[in-house]
Amino acid sequence: MSTVLYDSPIFGPIISRRMGTSLGVNLNPSGRKVCSFDCIYCECGFNVKSPLTAAPEHHIPTRTEVAVALEFTLQNMLSEGKNLDVITFAGNGEPTLHLDFLGVIEDTVRLRNQYFPKANIAVLTNGTRVHVPRVFQALCKVDKPCVKIDSLDMDIVRALDRPVDADYSVKRVVDSLVGNKMSQLVVQSMFCQWMENGVWKNNYSAENVEKWVETIKTLQPKAVQVYTISRETPCQEMLKAPADVLNAIADMVRGMVSDVSVSM
Repeated sequence: MSTVLYDSPIFGPIISRRMGTSLGVNLNPSGRKVCSFDCIYCECGFNVKSPLTAAPEHHIPTRTEVAVALEFTLQNMLSEGKNLDVITFAGNGEPTLHLDFLGVIEDTVRLRNQYFPKANIAVLTNGTRVHVPRVFQALCKVDKPCVKIDSLDMDIVRALDRPVDADYSVKRVVDSLVGNKMSQLVVQSMFCQWMENGVWKNNYSAENVEKWVETIKTLQPKAVQVYTISRETPCQEMLKAPADVLNAIADMVRGMVSDVSVSM
């Protein structure tokens, strides 16, 4: 199994298949993944069970450290005439777990406005903390709050996304987004196949997609991103969703969402 871990707090820029030229912000340690999901398709690998230590590679960057590193990188990119489409909070796990996530976002908005005012700010989140007021407030400040919804079936969610919190409910995430409108909401959905107890499973059955479409209709997001695996996964027995399946799923919501994209 080959996994990818990103430097903290800034990495890239990289070319993202969905975002363009993206400068990454990793609010988790550089030496291990820290996430409230443990997805079987995560390029960062599986969660580590042992606690964080005082080792440098386990250090969680502070708000000040993030701001200083981000400003330094933006200054260099500007002086070198480089392009920047988006500053993306992603990296080695769930960014909204950071204790000062709102403050970090406020700093990032200020620095973006100063150095690359045309660039977007995106957050890739699994949605496990959208019900927390300060997290929701922070997500409402960015251009692309991208919330993962791979399935509405909790059996599939537990097999594919593997939430760490036993009380996690995808319905709570959806209800939070319905009850507190996020005008820039982007829904990201990974469709794929995996082996479970010797049987191939997927999250794009007619029943699963029907529930997903109804959820998109209810949420009325600004954009929907439909995609499948593109990198090596920690679970070896996984396959892409076929291109015709992804396009068919996307077509089902094109009439209700103006911006629908498909990535293979």
